[in-house]
Amino acid sequence: MRLGAPRNPGDEHRLVAVTPDAAGRLTGLGYDVVVEPGAGDGARLAAHEYVAAGARVAERAEVWSADVVVTLDPPGPAELDLLRPGAVLVARLAPAAEPGLLADLAARGVTALALDAVPRISRAQSLDVLSALSNVAGYRAVVEAAEEFGGMFTGQVTAAGTTPPARVFVIGAGVAGLAAIGTAASLGADVHAFDVRPEAADQIESLGARVVRADAATQQVSTDGYAGALTADQEAAALRAYAEQSAAADVVVTTALVRGTAPTTITRAMVDAMRPGSVVVDLAAPGGGNCELTVPGERVVTDRGVVVLGYTDLPARLPQHSSRLVGTVVGNLLELLTPGRDGRVVLDLEDPVVRGMTVAGEGRVLWPPPPVQVSAAPPQPADQAGPPAVPPAASPALRRRRRAVLGALGAVVAGALVALSPPELVGHYTVFALAVVVGFYVISNVTHALHTPLMAQTNAISGIIMVGALLQIGDPSPVVTTIAVVAAALASVNVFGGFLVTRRMLGMFRREDPASGGAS
Repeated sequence: MRLGAPRNPGDEHRLVAVTPDAAGRLTGLGYDVVVEPGAGDGARLAAHEYVAAGARVAERAEVWSADVVVTLDPPGPAELDLLRPGAVLVARLAPAAEPGLLADLAARGVTALALDAVPRISRAQSLDVLSALSNVAGYRAVVEAAEEFGGMFTGQVTAAGTTPPARVFVIGAGVAGLAAIGTAASLGADVHAFDVRPEAADQIESLGARVVRADAATQQVSTDGYAGALTADQEAAALRAYAEQSAAADVVVTTALVRGTAPTTITRAMVDAMRPGSVVVDLAAPGGGNCELTVPGERVVTDRGVVVLGYTDLPARLPQHSSRLVGTVVGNLLELLTPGRDGRVVLDLEDPVVRGMTVAGEGRVLWPPPPVQVSAAPPQPADQAGPPAVPPAASPALRRRRRAVLGALGAVVAGALVALSPPELVGHYTVFALAVVVGFYVISNVTHALHTPLMAQTNAISGIIMVGALLQIGDPSPVVTTIAVVAAALASVNVFGGFLVTRRMLGMFRREDPASGGAS
């Protein structure tokens, strides 16, 4: 089958869906890859690189009339006329927002797979072009903010005095939000972030940012990996948090999208309350924008000097990197669709990934697909469906009460143990209690970046415990011997498990040396 890679028909001409590396993978799958002249020019990918990878450069009509056409943006009327009946089209098709395009494709006998309709399940992550480009957009958003902001992101200590770090507030901790958080933190900024999904808090903290908490706005754990629409009370609580944080921030990055629609998170009044020179980067501008002052595609400066960036082409501002990511996704998708590696597309509509992406085929519209249960949260049994027994707003208070009760019980047990023990053991209990308290506060304040060396240190401590336990195994007391055996077993698990995890983590940073055939 002939696979066509045309010049991107959308506004982002700098991006290309098939890079030379991807073309090499596709020819290896048995496809005759044809590329439109100039397709990779925006990403500085020359035609001779495609030829070296095994592709051919062909005229526009031949590319669009291929058996399989892969592009990033949907075709326009002129391109639709070039598609032949029975062709397979792979592109971002916005199926929820463009039902007319899907009907047109179905009427023309085209089988259409939407790159932006990948089910959010674990095995489909390598096919998720939206996540790949959102990652780039989040990174670029901070770069654009740093360009506009009139100061350094990191704090400075100089002979002339000190300067505080820039304060960055990120709304939404999806792929784009986490990329923005990580980039801002790496530049030394004081980063604060908020997400209505409770499971996002750990991800925010893992990147070195502070979680902004608003319990009244927190939703239940998502069942499909996406945030849902907020209730009126949740929205009011969230807006209060946004107002407080944006007034103190130098840079605000908004990423909130609910099924492609951008809710308002930053009002005009919030922008007016920000300091002159502050920057708002609205990553939801393609969906209308989270900020009331956002103009999609434009840079707006308010009367108070606050800059609002509504750029919609952030991934295209890093065309080489973005095109490489899209090309990898396309290669992964075609590898899934070509099980025989014979250059023939096989659509298995029983596969939830393929079915979720197939939006038109067999002469009819196939959108929306059947629901897919994902691993973000376990499904509820039918007899337990319905609202949770504990309202979301009451959950933190309930957890605090549980911790208080468990702490009180632990104190009673510890007191009874000390009271019933021989006097010579009381000193050991005291040392043990102090070690627990000190260890808790030391480890809980270690930055996430140092967890790997911390694990190596705990391996050494476990080794000492193991040696001490082995020395006690021959004690005449069966109680001491039993405790020693248990201690030795647990310390062994920790030591060997720690070394195994460390080895696997270090292996992630090794690369294969083609010359030697080994890791370097």
